[in-house]
Amino acid sequence: MIAWRIIWLSWADCRHDWRVAMCQILALAAVMAPLLVLLGLKTGIVETLRSRLLQDPRNLEILLVGNYRLGPAWFGHLKALPEVGFVMPRTRSLSATLDVRTASGRSVEGMELVPSGPGDPLFLPVGLFPSGFDRIVLSRAAADRLGVKEEDALTGFLTRTVSGERQVIKLPLVVAAILSEDRFPRPAAFVALSLLVAAEDWRDGRTDTLSDPANMDTRSFASARLFARDLDGVVTLAARLRAEGMEVRTRADDIEMVLAVDRVLTYIFSVLALLATGGFVLSMAAGLWADVERRKRDLALLRLVGFGGRSAALFPVTRALLVAVCGIAVSLVLYAIVAALFNRTLTTNLSGEGFVCDLDLWSVLIATLLTLVLSALSAAVAMLRILALEPAESLRDV
Repeated sequence: MIAWRIIWLSWADCRHDWRVAMCQILALAAVMAPLLVLLGLKTGIVETLRSRLLQDPRNLEILLVGNYRLGPAWFGHLKALPEVGFVMPRTRSLSATLDVRTASGRSVEGMELVPSGPGDPLFLPVGLFPSGFDRIVLSRAAADRLGVKEEDALTGFLTRTVSGERQVIKLPLVVAAILSEDRFPRPAAFVALSLLVAAEDWRDGRTDTLSDPANMDTRSFASARLFARDLDGVVTLAARLRAEGMEVRTRADDIEMVLAVDRVLTYIFSVLALLATGGFVLSMAAGLWADVERRKRDLALLRLVGFGGRSAALFPVTRALLVAVCGIAVSLVLYAIVAALFNRTLTTNLSGEGFVCDLDLWSVLIATLLTLVLSALSAAVAMLRILALEPAESLRDV
């Protein structure tokens, strides 16, 4: 009951002494609003750069250079890593080619074969995956060379030489989908892993016909297609593979640029936030202490009418929290206005994509909570002064 009276008295005091309260609210907004804008700029710029990198899944790819002997245990361990988004075994590059011809006579010799399947990041906007021995996905460059579209029929040719005799297998194919050029710029055909393995076995002379391989779960592969789950995972996975003696290539420069921007902006924001927070706490504490000194007689009367020392000490805390709530509201309004202005005038430099200034709900909630906590802490000096206040001494001159 006493706590509610203190809250009501603090609110009444703010309304009565509204000029001082307004100055404190504007002082808080003058500190908090620029910090919110700076945090919004940091978040908006970094997240826009990250989203642009993530829009091209090739930025998440770790390319293995050379041929290795990668067994089921290696792939099982790799799939269990949290940084891995997609992994697919790959055969030797010399075996991963196919001559392709259309019914009209247009052809591409030695087309690159790339193993793929469900979960392949390159196919997320397409939604169709290669399956079986007949349904393949062509890159845009390959489709343009062949002059084909989806559901068109093709003929693939696999060749090998056995005892000086050239042998050829014809493979009927159907174009299940066409991958955009920004996803894969080279002429290539994405096929099921089983087709790639069967082609390698046939070319190596292990089989006489092109059939489903029976040893997929136990065989070793020369390489792998590997994609990280996020940008941070690219660096981690590349370092892990290099530690295993593998040569890998990534788009580390583009990723490091974004991470460096994030680190620099975080450092700048942290320093400015620390300075601004320190100034705000000192300013609020000094203002509340001066307010207690100015109202010693009023506070002494509160003590005499039944409010204990601890109850009276809640008065500056409640006032500080009321000022903080109003200051936060003003700061958010100012931030919304400035953020809208920045996004409207500067987004043209982002080709209409992303936000220059953006804050998520969690950032706003954390900023609000920190402001309330710091406001309450800044009232500690005033609380100590009230606890040390003797009503008799304060009323001696009345």
